[in-house]
Amino acid sequence: MGRVTVPRKVLRLREGTPSHRPDTLAAEEPMEIRVGGRPLTVTMRTPGSDFDLAVGFLVSEGVLHAADQLAGIRYCAGATADGGNTYNVVDVALAPGVPAPDASLERNFYTTSSCGLCGKASLDAVRTTAPWSVAEDGLRVTPAQLSALPDRLRAAQKVFDRTGGLHAAGLFDTEGNLLCLREDVGRHNAVDKVVGHALREGLLPARGTVLMVSGRASFELVQKAVMAGVPMLAAVSAPSSLAVDLAEESGLTLVGFLRGDSMNVYTRTDRIDCTRTDRIDTAVEVG
Repeated sequence: MGRVTVPRKVLRLREGTPSHRPDTLAAEEPMEIRVGGRPLTVTMRTPGSDFDLAVGFLVSEGVLHAADQLAGIRYCAGATADGGNTYNVVDVALAPGVPAPDASLERNFYTTSSCGLCGKASLDAVRTTAPWSVAEDGLRVTPAQLSALPDRLRAAQKVFDRTGGLHAAGLFDTEGNLLCLREDVGRHNAVDKVVGHALREGLLPARGTVLMVSGRASFELVQKAVMAGVPMLAAVSAPSSLAVDLAEESGLTLVGFLRGDSMNVYTRTDRIDCTRTDRIDTAVEVG
């Protein structure tokens, strides 16, 4: 697994009996994202798919939305005092004519692995205008199709099997085929890696797809889905109130508590093709 995992010796206690044994940890390291040689932000992430992460971050911030806007991307040599390469600094080159990120996006402190919004001045700063509308997407799925996604996501998490400490994000088509999966200590990083892969493969806007995440559905994950043109976000845990507000405002279908044949559909319930819905407050519980 290389730098993705780190071995560590631990004291293990089972029913009061101590033993020393090796353990495998998910790696977490800082990564600086530069655009045209200019530092933009630092995020804590699990190494791997770093180029996807950098590109996905720029999609989420409205800097990129098509593959031809990306001229190149590389690791920066000379990142250390002795001129070495830590593989923790990535420089993105934009195609000619693509505007550089607004100065307001620059962060004076790093983004932690648990929060994709640290350093933002206000909520207005993250309500980025998407280059396309997800509200018009004609996606429709059945409850059975949605119910199959968490197990398919979990089955593809190779690093989680070794560490138990990573979030996952997966992009699925309407047939339930996994188009891309990425893992990371940060849920927002995992989504950025998926979005970055999609842009580099020319798949944006990701119409007719479902983005499945292993944790909760937060505001920033809804924002990232909308910016990538994904019409449906499904999570195994709860959404936040602000996530529901943004999903409703954007026309995105937001599904939470997707476990087995149960789920809550919070917005754009018309995309769920079922014969019975039971309304609970502002949510629809299916199954």
